[in-house]
Amino acid sequence: MGDACQHSHRETAQRPDRVARLLAEAEAKVEAAGQRLTDGRRRVLELLLAVGEPMKAYDLIAQFGVDGRPAKPPTVYRSLDFLEREGLVHRIASISAYVACAGHEGSHAAAFLICDCCGTTQEIPAGVAEPLQQAAREAGYALERTTLEAHGRCPDCRD
Repeated sequence: MGDACQHSHRETAQRPDRVARLLAEAEAKVEAAGQRLTDGRRRVLELLLAVGEPMKAYDLIAQFGVDGRPAKPPTVYRSLDFLEREGLVHRIASISAYVACAGHEGSHAAAFLICDCCGTTQEIPAGVAEPLQQAAREAGYALERTTLEAHGRCPDCRD
């Protein structure tokens, strides 16, 4: 993904003041749940928020250290697991990457539009979440999280 594109795309990186605000909101949410946003968890979330697009775990590992040194993989993977459980990041399985949650309140089903040309990913409301929850209840399941992934081409790549 991305290499095939010969055209420009919109910038996804977030401004530092927005990243700081989102980190403060995340910390408040985690503390309200009786948890801690440790330095490692905070750094992983900060990297995901700053880039504004999905990142693979090994890219997070490489960029983790502020002094240029990579993190130990377990540090990043444990942080990602925690952040996903707390609803602050989503794992996009089809591209083996993680992305900061787009800011929906509370627990929600995530739905992503993924461009197969440039890799742009957009989180959208998952309108099928309630019928899926109902079908799961009828089948005796208790869903813990739902992530829908739809692949295609973004407006920039379609034109």
